[in-house]
Amino acid sequence: MRFCSELVLGTAVLAAVAGASLIGEALPPQPGAPRAVSVVRSDAHTGRLVRSVVVKAKPADSDFSDTRVRTLVEEAAKNHDVSPLLVDSVIQVESNYNPYATSPKGAQGLMQLMPATARRFGVTNSFDAKQNIEGGVRYLRFLQDTFKDDRLAIAAYNAGEGAVTKYRDVPPYAETKSYVDKVGAKYSKAKRAAEVSSTPVKAADEPKPAEDDFRHLVQYLDSEGRLHLATR
Repeated sequence: MRFCSELVLGTAVLAAVAGASLIGEALPPQPGAPRAVSVVRSDAHTGRLVRSVVVKAKPADSDFSDTRVRTLVEEAAKNHDVSPLLVDSVIQVESNYNPYATSPKGAQGLMQLMPATARRFGVTNSFDAKQNIEGGVRYLRFLQDTFKDDRLAIAAYNAGEGAVTKYRDVPPYAETKSYVDKVGAKYSKAKRAAEVSSTPVKAADEPKPAEDDFRHLVQYLDSEGRLHLATR
């Protein structure tokens, strides 16, 4: 009877999803967390239903925007004396402004903080844009103070302080070299654009006043008593 009951129950569940390979059910949203969707799939080999959770980046109803990111970047960069242009360049390369980005290695959020790094710099929720940027900027400030070189700081952000300390230069890793080049290129471009926009427009030379069309009139008498008029 138990076997029959399980069989009937399984058949009923499968019938409910007949013709479909997955069912999406939105989970209750959590503050500061990405929107999660519970997905039920039918295993092709066993026929059993398997439930998994899929995280959707940038939900449609989110108030997140690139403008908001730049505002948070400006605040954090000012507080920790880091160039906002550098922070923005790192974010572009790390996540392209996706606050819910997750790498295969486990890095999370806008500035792709590893869990250990996040804890180290006081971040409790890496998917919270403000916390993530604050932690990432604090980490960049630490790396700049440690290596006294933006290029090495960028390399350490990708490969870790130990690797940069070991090689005393950008580590010979293809990923890190590419990362340093990408961030460096964006940072240099942003600095050039900032310099151009901050350069005051030179005022056009003021026209010189036209010379007086009327010269001074001078009159004098010659030795014979004749009156002469002249200009000078």
